Amino acid sequence: MRVAIKVWAVALGLTISVAHAQSSQPLTESCDRPVYLTFDTGHMEVAPLIEDILKRQGVRASFFLANELTRTGGTSLDDEWAPWWQAMAEQGHVFASHTYDHVYWQADLPGGGFRVQASAGPHQGKTQTWSAQDYCRELARPGERFEEMTGRKMLPLFRSAGGRTSSSLLQAAQACGYVHVGWSPAGFLGDELPSEQYPNTVLLQRALQNIRSGDILMAHLGIWSRKDPWAPAVLEPLIVGLKKRGFCFATIDAHPMYAPHVPAVEQPLKQSSDDSISDCPF
Repeated sequence: MRVAIKVWAVALGLTISVAHAQSSQPLTESCDRPVYLTFDTGHMEVAPLIEDILKRQGVRASFFLANELTRTGGTSLDDEWAPWWQAMAEQGHVFASHTYDHVYWQADLPGGGFRVQASAGPHQGKTQTWSAQDYCRELARPGERFEEMTGRKMLPLFRSAGGRTSSSLLQAAQACGYVHVGWSPAGFLGDELPSEQYPNTVLLQRALQNIRSGDILMAHLGIWSRKDPWAPAVLEPLIVGLKKRGFCFATIDAHPMYAPHVPAVEQPLKQSSDDSISDCPF
């Protein structure tokens, strides 16, 4: 059996048709004042707590995946986390690339290459010289691993590490089928900032005051340097507060800038050895 769900969403006054991940939960019929909640990977300690909040609030988010170090000594896309990603896919969230080794663009080089540095993986901390083809290969790797874990394909979208890009990098990525997704200024939720200068109460108040319809919001599945974790402390009050202001939540494939790049194709669910549909492992 295969499941395909097509969403008709109203976003920023435009009606758009997009493909959505398969889900066992009903979809909201419309979203007139959308915001787009996105998460990049991190140390993953808070990931189950974030999942609980999203479930409780009926919110679907967009996740940008890299294979980053975790609190348990593994990595965010290893076998320990595979069941979690499978469960999140079953719940209707959507997924895109964040480069496999969380690779930062540093500079453009003559001839179309790039100077880059990974913050994870075997070349962690080392400066490398990559061609456009090398960068495209790196963008594809999270999707390959995600398909191994879930039997599903990622969106043809990506977010660069740290949001660092150049026009040449964006052109190279687009040539191999990937469109970059940044975030709105008010959508920078601040979980990377030091707790001492930016306590959770300040970050929550700032977000509730400044976020507007159409904004892309960005947080992480755990930040190593923050002493007072942003999630889950801020996440649920933020969602509740934005709902009270009349906002609703949509996934990034429903955004008018990115919906045209998302093919409306049916994706098969991962099958088990007896050829039946694999259910959520929890």
